Amino acid sequence: MPKPYPKEFRDDVVRVARNREPGVRLKQVAADFGISESCLTNWLKRADVEDGVKSGTTTAQSAAERELRKRVRLLEQENEVLRRAAAYLSQANLPGK
Repeated sequence: MPKPYPKEFRDDVVRVARNREPGVRLKQVAADFGISESCLTNWLKRADVEDGVKSGTTTAQSAAERELRKRVRLLEQENEVLRRAAAYLSQANLPGK
């Protein structure tokens, strides 16, 4: 997988693409910066979501969701350990042992 472009570079390319002269196609803007047209299209879509122009999940929301999923996974593991410990200790207290 190729190394991602720096955020500053992506922001500059998106700014130029949004403010291009009438008649200049996205394909030409992408070629001028040495990227593919599909890459530029994806950057524009992501920028629209980040700027609130289009609905979607922002980078901050994605990061928060990732953190929440990690926390849920950890809590589920802790709960499983406690459940097993409780089952083990309840068997240890049975008469005849």
